[in-house]
Amino acid sequence: MVSFARLSRVAALVVALLGSLAVSAHAVTIDWVTVGDPGNTADTTTYGAVAHEFQIMKYEFTNQQYTDFLNSVAATDTYSLYNSQMGSDARGGITRSGASGSYTYAVRSNMGDKPVNYVNWFDAARVSNWLMNGGTSSSSTETGAYTLIGGQTSGTAPAVNSGATFYIPTEDQWYKAAYHKGGSTNAGYWDYATQSDTAPTEVTSGTTGIGSAGSTGNFANYNSTASWNGQTGNVTTVGTNGGASAYGAFDMSGNVFEWNDLTGAAGSSRGLRGGNWFHDGASGVFYLSSSSSNTLDASYEDNSLGFRLASPVAVPEPSTWVMGLAGLACGGWQMWRRRKRA
Repeated sequence: MVSFARLSRVAALVVALLGSLAVSAHAVTIDWVTVGDPGNTADTTTYGAVAHEFQIMKYEFTNQQYTDFLNSVAATDTYSLYNSQMGSDARGGITRSGASGSYTYAVRSNMGDKPVNYVNWFDAARVSNWLMNGGTSSSSTETGAYTLIGGQTSGTAPAVNSGATFYIPTEDQWYKAAYHKGGSTNAGYWDYATQSDTAPTEVTSGTTGIGSAGSTGNFANYNSTASWNGQTGNVTTVGTNGGASAYGAFDMSGNVFEWNDLTGAAGSSRGLRGGNWFHDGASGVFYLSSSSSNTLDASYEDNSLGFRLASPVAVPEPSTWVMGLAGLACGGWQMWRRRKRA
């Protein structure tokens, strides 16, 4: 028989969990795509083999998402999460006001849906930790997906921790999400992340930075042709610069270079792939392609560097398991009532 005392404890637990969910619901909304075909073969470049399914962000992490992160955890910017050039460079997207201890951050005009730039690998790692820990003002940025010791902002980047639920994709994961043709484990690879072996056409943009291609076609933001906000070449609205990869991820060729975690092991350098808004000519086309693999010091920042995160497929949203517990408690309560009446 289910005791009333036990049901009370279960109900109390559910109430506590529901309260926790209300507090710890992520402050940013992320669209994911699933990268399937686990156990796929590598490309001739040796990259792209991934043994498991995973999710990757459909779009690059945006200025609005990063502003929400900063306002959550950087009233005192202990870890240099904000680069002042985000506010002073016309291609940056975020301003800061106030003094340390009470900093507040705001998105610049027309920049909320553009990819965040001036972010280094450590910034992306801290976003991963923050999300993994609930995405609230009390969520740690120092442990979770990555263990950052002593407020580390440079030096050797740590390996990703086992069980990470948000993390910077490995180079193989990033490569597969961008270039694999999908549909089977030996489907092969495209040269460009627009599902094409032909170099994409450069996009232009309107006065608010929306790419001219929309979300279809073999286009990319590179070669400084998306000119707006008084700039010759600029970042553009995510998802408006041509078609997606086979798995549905946009802007994996062009807009900004994206950090990857190489093999996931510790190291002083981290990977960059995908090309950016300004490289032109043959070099610009090359950087967009599957042949281009780059590394930089993990602390490097400029207006052509951004990121997107990955996540395991099997990790449920908090609401999934909380509602499951609530259903269990309600079911137990009904059972107790029926037995009591009997």
